Amino acid sequence: MRISAVEEWAKFLALLWTVVMAAERLANIPQVDISSDGVFKYVLIRVHSTEDGDDSNIEIVRGYAWANYHADIYELVAAELQKGGELDCQCLGGGRINHDSHAKKIHVYGYSVGFGRADHCVATEKLKARYPSTR
Repeated sequence: MRISAVEEWAKFLALLWTVVMAAERLANIPQVDISSDGVFKYVLIRVHSTEDGDDSNIEIVRGYAWANYHADIYELVAAELQKGGELDCQCLGGGRINHDSHAKKIHVYGYSVGFGRADHCVATEKLKARYPSTR
């Protein structure tokens, strides 16, 4: 069976549309969401599209003072992002954040027993972009 140029073009446009929509979904996810103050656990999460032919992804930082375990954060965030089925999540590790908003200081350190040590350099760069006046 021979595939026509029109059918190939239609397949290409469908794939392009899928990639554009996935990129838009990823762009709408805040890269950082952390508690405003205190010492708390954080996780670094890779979010990627589940669409065939689309390998786009982003890494996000989530850290909350209410969490007793790193898994509490990951499970909540992953469940919310994966709800529609278009996105999938992978925990890349964890650690702790000491956030002092009054002194404009953020310190990233430590590790997660369950997920291992996150790449603190990646987390720090994302935190610097979100909080440019902090040290």
